Amino acid sequence: YITSRDGKILGKSSEQSLNLTTNQQGTIKQKIILNNPLLWDIDNPYLYRAVTVIKQNGKIVDQHKIKFGIRSVAFDGKKGFFLNGKSLKIKGTNNHQDHAGVGSALPDDLQYYRIKLLKEMGSNAYRASHHAPTRELLEACDSLGMLVVDEQRLLNSSAEYLDQFTRLIKRDRNHPSVFLWSIGNEEGWIQKNDFGKKIALTLLAKQRELDPTRTSTYAADMGNEFPGVNEVIPIRGFNYRQYAVADYHNDHPEQPLVGTEMGSTVTTRGIYEKDPIRAYVPDQDITAPWWASKAEDWWRLAAENDYWMGGFVWTGFDYRGEPTPYKWPNINSHFGILDMCGFPKNIYYYYKSWWTDEEVMHISPHWNWTEKRGQAVEVWVNTNAEDVELFLNGKSLGKKIMPRNSHLKWSVPYEPGKLEAVGYKKGKRITAHIETTGTPHRVIATPNRVQCQANGTDVIVVNLSIVDAEGREVPVADNRVQFELTGEAKIIGVGNGDPSSHEPDQSSNGIWQRNAFNGKCQVIIQAGTTAGTFLLKASANGLQTATLTLTQTK
Repeated sequence: YITSRDGKILGKSSEQSLNLTTNQQGTIKQKIILNNPLLWDIDNPYLYRAVTVIKQNGKIVDQHKIKFGIRSVAFDGKKGFFLNGKSLKIKGTNNHQDHAGVGSALPDDLQYYRIKLLKEMGSNAYRASHHAPTRELLEACDSLGMLVVDEQRLLNSSAEYLDQFTRLIKRDRNHPSVFLWSIGNEEGWIQKNDFGKKIALTLLAKQRELDPTRTSTYAADMGNEFPGVNEVIPIRGFNYRQYAVADYHNDHPEQPLVGTEMGSTVTTRGIYEKDPIRAYVPDQDITAPWWASKAEDWWRLAAENDYWMGGFVWTGFDYRGEPTPYKWPNINSHFGILDMCGFPKNIYYYYKSWWTDEEVMHISPHWNWTEKRGQAVEVWVNTNAEDVELFLNGKSLGKKIMPRNSHLKWSVPYEPGKLEAVGYKKGKRITAHIETTGTPHRVIATPNRVQCQANGTDVIVVNLSIVDAEGREVPVADNRVQFELTGEAKIIGVGNGDPSSHEPDQSSNGIWQRNAFNGKCQVIIQAGTTAGTFLLKASANGLQTATLTLTQTK
């Protein structure tokens, strides 16, 4: 039978008998009609429940509840992607599956936390790169309204990999968030020849057999090339090579296409000068490896051409490994729009400006440059306002028109004080400002929630900031913060988003601590099994302590 979200039975099938001997398999097909169903959508991700019941001798011996959504997807070579008949530009991110402090074994709540952060930025799609996503990730995407590209790891039609692909599709095909399968990623020379074409045909036939409601893509690191996988893949995937997309479309106008990997701008949160000693890069959209591009280079093309379905940025979050463009002492990538903790970098505000209808106004860099008094500082404003006027200590530095899908810049002789941006969007005034701060004064703790269930698995993420006496975050603070937790809960990891930090994420001696990185750090707390309150204290030498009371309930 099928129920609504609140458990109301909406339809039932009649009982059918099935007689099986040991190890025998059989199939029963049943039909239930839902009238005027609510459609699953990224803005209203409504989930029904299908309940299967097995009886033996009239008694229930097993039953299983599956959440599912009802929605349609369509792809057009000239007009892009459609969800439930409405045109939708894909604003996606690629992601590995690790988070600061806890590595790849993410508690379920962290999956929801990370997807919420991406949604707040305006992202509507997620590519699991390059691994089978966990069930919990897909459940988070189902519940929150995030489309997913579900990816097979290798372009390989051997018995082992065909079995992996089969199990992947059977496991995930009831998730409404999954809108596209991927049969592989960047398989070098084989993707360009007849061997790759034959492997692709085998995998595509298996996909259509197991799930005829969807189709597939392949993430190809090649430009305007057609022989091989591209001849047979329904949705052409581009990994970078954005300069070749227009020519490819002109040659193959009926084949839909998507940017499976785009961008790969490298940035370090809160750093504004190249630092090869500590292995940092500036936190602006200016640095990309030779094979990649800046955010504006790809998104302007995707946004302005209907035949681009959109694309997936490499990556939403920083992740362990691939410390491009530096190696040691780096320990994780710089590719993320958000760092390992989920703290936004400046490029976050570029994407949010053009991926949402929210009013966005953001100024960078920070305004603590005492050593640069009188020197020119390049100021960036990311916004979706129609024009912006910049003021330093009340004096206008000029007004500029905001080019769509771009940003604004001023060269400003530094003097301490207040830098303010004022703009207008559809007649409404939008402002933002940054100020020269005082020295670190206290620790501020901000949890993503103050209550959780006492089930031993729930998680609370607490973000810490170092602020001055006036409550302004000190953007260069690096104070060491120590954490003390009292009550029936435990700390399971700490982080700060520093890609060159060699501090332990875990505590072997019970002393949990982490240096702030450019004003911030993070602690992750897992619930216990006893209802009540627990207390977190975050302290740093010479600074006022942050005290946070949290509750867990049965």
